[in-house]
Amino acid sequence: MSELNDPRVLFAAERTLLAWNRTSLALIAFGFLVERAGLLVQAIEPEGTHLAQVTMTFWLGLSFIALGSFASAYSARQYNVLLRTLSPSEFPSGYATRWGIAVNNIVAGLGISLIFVLVFGRLV
Repeated sequence: MSELNDPRVLFAAERTLLAWNRTSLALIAFGFLVERAGLLVQAIEPEGTHLAQVTMTFWLGLSFIALGSFASAYSARQYNVLLRTLSPSEFPSGYATRWGIAVNNIVAGLGISLIFVLVFGRLV
């Protein structure tokens, strides 16, 4: 339990959550870019591209997307754990603390959905 009785503790935790949200979004976007780069190289030079290269970029991209999704979900969990340690005096009246958790969980869910779309799109 925090004994500081200062709302700045909450705001610092929220800034950390938002930083992890940006990191998660960047990892997901980079993973999508890596996954699509293999297809781009294959489209530009079909004879010079090895199947292994396209397969590697596919799995590497999916790994970055999965890492971003995990980071988003785990940071929401950590923030939720921290919220439980704060005293009521550290929360400004009427301040909604659950939006950050919701957004991070939505980003994680959308990242996982993107993985499924890319995997099943490749199978079709």
